[in-house]
Amino acid sequence: MSGTTGPGDPAAQQVQVPEAATDRAMARGLGSPALFVVLYTSLASAIYFSLGVIADRALGLTPLIFLAAGVLFALAAMTYVEGASLHQDRAGSTVFARYAFNELVSFIAGWAILLDYVILIAVTAFTATNYASAFYGPLGSGTPELTLAIGIIGYVAVRNIRGFSSRRAARLSVLVVADLVLQAVIIVVGLAMFFDADVLLDPIELGTTPSWEDTIFALGLATVVFTGLESASGLAGEVGVGARGLRRLVTSATAAIMFLYVGIAVVAMTALPVVGGETTLARDFIDAPMLGIAAAFEQAWLADTMRYVIAGAAVLTLVAAANGAMLGLSRLAYNLSRNRQIPSRLGRLHPTRSTPYVSIVLGALIAAALVLPEDLDVLVGIYAFGALLGLTIAHVSIVVLRFREPDKRRPYRVPFNVTFRGVDVPVPAVVGALLSAAAWVSVLLYHDGARWVGLGWMTAGVLLYVGYRRSEEKPIFKRVVVPESALRRETPPEVAYGSILVPVFGTALDDDIMQTAGRLAGNWHDDYDDGEGAMIEAIWIFQIPMALPIDARLPESQLARARAALQRAKAVGEEYEGVEVATAKVRARRAGPAIVEEARRRGVEAIVLAAEEPTRIRGGALLGGHGGPRDNFVGEVTKYVLGKADCQVILTAPPAGDGTGEFAAAVDPDAEPER
Repeated sequence: MSGTTGPGDPAAQQVQVPEAATDRAMARGLGSPALFVVLYTSLASAIYFSLGVIADRALGLTPLIFLAAGVLFALAAMTYVEGASLHQDRAGSTVFARYAFNELVSFIAGWAILLDYVILIAVTAFTATNYASAFYGPLGSGTPELTLAIGIIGYVAVRNIRGFSSRRAARLSVLVVADLVLQAVIIVVGLAMFFDADVLLDPIELGTTPSWEDTIFALGLATVVFTGLESASGLAGEVGVGARGLRRLVTSATAAIMFLYVGIAVVAMTALPVVGGETTLARDFIDAPMLGIAAAFEQAWLADTMRYVIAGAAVLTLVAAANGAMLGLSRLAYNLSRNRQIPSRLGRLHPTRSTPYVSIVLGALIAAALVLPEDLDVLVGIYAFGALLGLTIAHVSIVVLRFREPDKRRPYRVPFNVTFRGVDVPVPAVVGALLSAAAWVSVLLYHDGARWVGLGWMTAGVLLYVGYRRSEEKPIFKRVVVPESALRRETPPEVAYGSILVPVFGTALDDDIMQTAGRLAGNWHDDYDDGEGAMIEAIWIFQIPMALPIDARLPESQLARARAALQRAKAVGEEYEGVEVATAKVRARRAGPAIVEEARRRGVEAIVLAAEEPTRIRGGALLGGHGGPRDNFVGEVTKYVLGKADCQVILTAPPAGDGTGEFAAAVDPDAEPER
């Protein structure tokens, strides 16, 4: 039988629109403001808990340390934005490493960042209680402190099980604006009342106050400013942001870091200067350093006002940052479990909310346990270990991807490139990799907690990964994808095919088509796993003009394009467990008859084909015509296959502007492009 799946057909609900297309459709709900909100809530929260810890080590150099951290952040932001726009999966450095290297390196990056998310939840919840003590003193210590911190973690877990929405982002945007204004006010008022260059510079004796060891370690700790990058990249595929919006995101986030962090640090170190090799900021306010700035104001009314306003804003911002960290943890755990890098049961999805509730609950329990020692310095040090390791892998991955995927579309490209062996190499990513690797080594050398806990965590993770893969008889380095239905405890879809024909044309739609076919073939493998995998037959059709013999010599450029497209199709299709992809090149006069004939000759059960985008040319009111949209909306190739094929035909339906013009040109080289 031939034809498309209809609206009432169960198959239509499960296979007609590929997951990648669904992700792009979701992009209409969130935009660059949502990305900035998720990013900034983490950025803003870091100053509330990191200022005291870093000042304890860097002393008078604290503003300079934050300035250097701002430069590192700019390098990191460019790397993450290019990577997330290149591969729009729900994770950050682990996805970059997957495509640049292999599954083991991908897991190492993901496992390190997973540790960071858990620690960040614990740190923000613990610090929020110390700011809440401004309203009620007992909340700053003992049982009330732990009870409130664990309560915040529980609240964050429930909110993330319910899911992230555009309305939630809108509410957070109000908090972001308020916090930006507050911190700007603190900087302006603080500089007016406290700034004295001599007070800031006189205590500094390089190598002594602070020591080189403390200075280097403080720079490593300052990586807390990167906290929002992984969370924001976890929204990749769910945001509609163009190249211009991505550039604005990098610029605005970097400007916020430079102005706010450096400005706050200058105010703090002049309001509470270094005396005798230490600062009151670290001695008395290490768990709530911004309250130390408020206490430094001489006017009682101003000190009290600042105290309560800062405390209220800090609690709200820290809770929002904990939410963002849990969001990142859930997205990352889902990605790891779906790729069988951790046991799939850890990525189990909620039956109605479609959120990975098992990993969220487990992350909340671990974060609650980390709060119990009430040691902020140790937690921040361990966080720096994971952040720098993940960041180093991210930078290196972006460089490697420039060589492995030089022609893949990048909505955003890291600027300032040099050409090496015909490839544009991003200098900021190279510099960022070297600096972050050096900072990671410094954390290993100078922080016992980070060294032993971090290395222990990574060792345990690698053993878990290798043991799990071997117990499941899966390869260590190759990607293995679990169908989403397996994480929902759903019965596998009834629609499944053991043999599928997929014409590829070397366009951006090829990945979507192969993913749809891979899921269908993977479902067949799950239902009928008899030791033989399902087969996808990817074909490239050379349309030979009538003026030439059918066996005419083809240009090398066309042959190279066909080989590249078929190689990519094979790689995408075989990411699905139990699926084998065979490739072939076919010569024909017309694409439609060739597809039908190949399907008939090979005896396939289904054809997966991309439908061209509907057009309003010829009579469409959009162009001033008098009729409705053109009814010839699927194109000659699609119409022919639908009408003549003897097997099931499944059409993917990408949204407008996603490569359909390339598709039309590929199947009909003489066609005029639509404009």
